[in-house]
Amino acid sequence: MKVNVLFFSVLKDLTGTAETPWPIQPGTTLNHLLEELYQHWPALKEWDQSLLLAINQEYSPRETLLPNHAEIAIMPPVQGG
Repeated sequence: MKVNVLFFSVLKDLTGTAETPWPIQPGTTLNHLLEELYQHWPALKEWDQSLLLAINQEYSPRETLLPNHAEIAIMPPVQGG
């Protein structure tokens, strides 16, 4: 199984990529995926409390199970001007 992870704004700069495929196991939650991503890119963890998370273009809680081939969007807080 795998998902496609999208990074936006400053998170794209931290990871050096706008998107990446990521292997997952059955039963993986969004929170578990985040922990794996933090191990790979430790600087992401600093944003943990303010991340906006979406699965297939729908905001999702961290307990949500990830479906195979899902698109996971990880975004910093929205700022206006």
